[in-house]
Amino acid sequence: MKIISWNVNGIRAVTKKENWKEVLKLSPDILAIQETKAEPMQLTDEIINIKGYFSYFDSSKIRKGYSGVAVYCKEKPEKVEYGLGKDKMDMEGRLVTLYFKDFVFMNCYFPNGGKSHEHFLYKLDYYDQFLKRAKKLEKIKPVIFCGDINATVADIDLARPKENKGKLGCTDDERSRLANFVKDFTDTFRFINGDKIKYTWWDMQTRARDRNVGWRIDYIFISKVLEKKIKKANILDNMFGSDHCPVVLEF
Repeated sequence: MKIISWNVNGIRAVTKKENWKEVLKLSPDILAIQETKAEPMQLTDEIINIKGYFSYFDSSKIRKGYSGVAVYCKEKPEKVEYGLGKDKMDMEGRLVTLYFKDFVFMNCYFPNGGKSHEHFLYKLDYYDQFLKRAKKLEKIKPVIFCGDINATVADIDLARPKENKGKLGCTDDERSRLANFVKDFTDTFRFINGDKIKYTWWDMQTRARDRNVGWRIDYIFISKVLEKKIKKANILDNMFGSDHCPVVLEF
């Protein structure tokens, strides 16, 4: 089984690019998309109904062109849920949860938290509530969750940790939350690749990708009982089309 997770920074734009076709050629069993920036009613049939896939979307309820996630999967899930089940947490279209026979899959676009102090607190609360939800689901079946977590787990996950210490994405508050993610679930890229340095996001305004001054903020986590099933875990940093690149997990 192959899972690909990718923050596309606008699904309508990326599907017009050759890179979208390249990702589909990899034939993932599950393709998880973050930051769609669109509601299904704004999408063409070609985007919604990809041959061989079922598709599910969660979109922002507060404004168009913001946030949003999608999941394309070859196998039809037994059940699909949207959001965390908490009204105040679920207005921005950030989470789709799919129940399959052998596992539960969660695709999430975590809040950035940079708009205001209130939104930063919302981000921290979202981390707490998400992990609580994932651990609860794990009592039912093994859990796989992925997405843009909008922060770094450790200094190794960004090119300039000293310069960014204490800044958004590198605060102690964020790191303490993500330490719980790593404690309770397995970061598949680190599990397979050890201290190998690769990034998944680069600032477009400073052309940081040209210099590979990046951050690893896109992850695939799994329940620890699934560790022995991992074949490959990789970051496709040669894949363009967005300010993020895809991450891959193969069982």
